[in-house]
This record gives sequence, structure tokens and C-alpha cells, in this order.
Amino acid sequence: MPGVHEINLYGLRSVTPEAVRRASRLQSGEPLPPSKIDMEERIAAVPGVRSARVEAVCCQGKDVTAFIGIEERTGPHVVFHDLPAGQAALPPELMAAYQQFLAVLRQRAGGPKGESRPPRDPAMVEIEEKFTTFATEHLADLRAALRDDPEDAERAAAAIVIGYLPDKAAVIDDLVYAAHDPDESVRSNAIRSLEAAAIVEAADPGQGIRIAPGAVIDLLHSVVLSDRLETVDLFVTLTDLRNEEALAMLRVRALRTLIEMARWESLRYALRPFLLVGRVAGVPEPEIQQRWSNGEREQVIRKAVDLLRTIAPKAAQK
Repeated sequence: MPGVHEINLYGLRSVTPEAVRRASRLQSGEPLPPSKIDMEERIAAVPGVRSARVEAVCCQGKDVTAFIGIEERTGPHVVFHDLPAGQAALPPELMAAYQQFLAVLRQRAGGPKGESRPPRDPAMVEIEEKFTTFATEHLADLRAALRDDPEDAERAAAAIVIGYLPDKAAVIDDLVYAAHDPDESVRSNAIRSLEAAAIVEAADPGQGIRIAPGAVIDLLHSVVLSDRLETVDLFVTLTDLRNEEALAMLRVRALRTLIEMARWESLRYALRPFLLVGRVAGVPEPEIQQRWSNGEREQVIRKAVDLLRTIAPKAAQK
């Protein structure tokens, strides 16, 4: 079994880190236990824990980075839609293009670190053109798939393809709906499509794309790691220009969660929550970057903790 390089916890409010670590039986430098299910069941049995999630992310050499997430019984609870039971379906040719899309992404991710990528990948360009054409000509089918297709893979494809509609503003509500799908891969794709729309809006505000921060902020409290990471990425994009609505929403409803993530052992995963913590606390962007580079995370985080005390009611963090 691979060893555990670092352990990151999330979702803790009244439950102590010691109780979660003890129940998990995970230790840095030790082999990864063989049964994820057993670990999750032991952690879920800790008093105050509603559910638990353990994920091992590859790789630090031969070792993995471990994430242990919990949802406390008295903490925030994210509600997802029921599994669709309709008759909607996507055509096989579109699903084949989606599988090619995933294969190209995997190939990119598996390339040598630092290797430059061609600015226009011909294979990806062809696939994306197919997506744009399908979204333009079959928007109703994609909307139906997101709501009524019982196949997770087809809803996941729909959440990507619908984002290629040239009129991004027209599909924001569809993507927000898909961001609360019962399947985490569908949610991830929907949030990525929302982030792509936010990038377009930042480049051309005249398109009228409006992503309401409150529609997805609850996902920052999810016990599923990908929900948190993708939603953090979306909010980083939304606040790149110091969007006051998004910052205010994070300040009231997610600052405690972001502080916890910004203190993760794994710097690779702590950076983007740290950026949001600094922005919410009103720290100038150059100082945020400098503090991070100097290994001075706590100087920024303490400002956010002080801010949190001024808005302290626990209900504000739920």
C-alpha cells in the first residue's frame, strides 16, 4: 500500500481533530489502510459526526495526500436533487465525443511536468466545435438530460456540453441546477462550466452573464472534496476583480470553512482557499501573494479570524 504523505481535515466545528484522526487510524509516513469504507464508518461513529468521507489523492512520490472530511450533525448540510427517473437520453455520437474529450484531458494531465502545450490542440478544437454545434442545435435535449436522464455519465456530459452554448447567460440556471446533482462528477462538470462562463463575463461584461454567488456557496460545506475544490476555483474567478457581492457572501456564509482549508498541510490545495481568505479579509492582492511566498499564511489568516469574530453568530456560518 502507498504511504500517507500529508493529512488534511475539513468540516470540523465542534468535533476535534484528535477524535477524527484517532478514528481514521491514519498517520503521516504510515501505509494507507486498505479499506476506505472501514475508515469512513469508524469516523462516522465519532459522536457529533453525521457522515464522513476519506479520499487519497495521488501523488507525492510513491505516497498519497489524504483528505478526511466530515459533516457534523449540527453543522451545514448540503441538499442534492434526487436521482432522475425520466426517459431523457443523449445520442451515442455525443457521448463518444465526450469520451474523447475526457481522454484528451487525461492525456494532458499525464504529460511531463512543465511541458509546454500547443495553444490550439487540434483534437480538442474538433471536439469543442462538436459541442458548440450540439449545444446550439439541441439545447432542449441538454436541458432535459440534466433534469430527467437517469444515467450519471450522460448528465455529466450534458453539464459540459451545455457550457459551450455561445449565449452563456442562457444556461446559467441550468448549470446551477446541475451543480446540485446527486452525482459528484455531474456537479464538478457543472461548476467548471460555470467558472468558464465567469471567465467570459470577466473578459466581456457586456454579455450579461450573472452567476449568483448564493446559488452555489453551500457546496463549500460539502463532505465531498471535489465539490469544495471546484467551488473554491469558481469563487476565485468570481472575486478576481474583487466582486463585492461574492466577497460579502463568503464573509457571512463560508469564511470559517475557507480558513480551515487555507490551513491545510498540503500547500497545493491550501493556496486557492488562502487567496479567498485574504480577499474576504480585505488584504491587498500583492500582500496576499507576498505572504504566501514567504510562508506567512497565519498573518493573513489571523486577519480573517478577527473578522470572523465580528460576525460571530454561528448561524451566519451555516
